[in-house]
Amino acid sequence: MWEQRMNWAAVTLVAAFGLLWLGVVVFAATTTADWLRAVQGVFSLCLIGWAIRKSLLLMRPARAAP
Repeated sequence: MWEQRMNWAAVTLVAAFGLLWLGVVVFAATTTADWLRAVQGVFSLCLIGWAIRKSLLLMRPARAAP
């Protein structure tokens, strides 16, 4: 039970960080080069995608041990 809560906490933190990073890249980093903003945007989308993938995997029922 404790491990599952820690997994959810980690996924939530990564998703929040990815969302905040995307917000900074889009709205605050206006003086940065466009190619660098694009790379950082892709990185934040990868973080958000990873968090979505892991949350879907955490919602799956556990398989029984053989």
